[in-house]
Amino acid sequence: MKTQGSAPMSDGAQVRWTALGDTARRPPVVMLHGGPGLPDYLDEVASLIADLAPVYRYDQRGTGRSGWQGPHTLARHVDDLAELLDAWGAPEAVLIGHSYGTDLASRFCLKHSDRVTGMLLMCGPFVGDWRTGERAERRRRMSEAQRERLRALEEVPRRTEEQEVELLTLAWFADHADPERGWHWAARGARRRRPVNWTMNRELGEAGRADPLDDHLAELRACLPARTELLGGCQDPRPISSLASLAQRLAVPLTRVEGAGHEPWLERPDAVRAHLRRFVRGALGGADFDR
Repeated sequence: MKTQGSAPMSDGAQVRWTALGDTARRPPVVMLHGGPGLPDYLDEVASLIADLAPVYRYDQRGTGRSGWQGPHTLARHVDDLAELLDAWGAPEAVLIGHSYGTDLASRFCLKHSDRVTGMLLMCGPFVGDWRTGERAERRRRMSEAQRERLRALEEVPRRTEEQEVELLTLAWFADHADPERGWHWAARGARRRRPVNWTMNRELGEAGRADPLDDHLAELRACLPARTELLGGCQDPRPISSLASLAQRLAVPLTRVEGAGHEPWLERPDAVRAHLRRFVRGALGGADFDR
């Protein structure tokens, strides 16, 4: 069963959401997409577990169907999630974040740990000096011509539709372990995950650098729900060693998905499906096996 709706935020913004499964069941799973500045894209992932619990997704304000004109702050986005849970009548939820969504989930947990019954962080959050390794790996995966073209497109002040698609394809294809399929997935995403809210991306990026999650890890470890796990693709250009270090600092397990990059459900769907179902069953207090 698919349900859609719109929830008013306390500052007047309207956030559009989608739910799969029986929304009368509690607690729900809430999926937090990455970016920042992209609309929700986790529909394929949500369908893997919607028979176990209702799965809510939403376009973060300023993306997709959630129109918003105004400044973006990490605190406001944390408040949005709290207000959405209220709108859904959910005192607590299991959070599954991907990429930037893992940072949002972590910051939500820091403020509202009593509302998080489980948390799965996929392909993030990355802490420490992970960007040096990522830049080197991206450079290795791209040809010189591709790097030059990407730089040129980034400098275009007002890109056409085709230029934007080309830029995003070049920026994203190296996220995947398989370069040929990665190009296909990146091109598909470049047309579907639009428009990109570059202002939101810049403002939340600056906010994250001003108040890095790295500075809150001890506090986060102390308030994590008992069921907290990390999952990452071993061939993500963002170094898996960063996630391993984070897992150690938070004292939580890390599942490494071989042969997968930053969107592991695309390259290793069976492995990700099995892991998600095991995690959700455990977070809901059920048996630790799949059917």
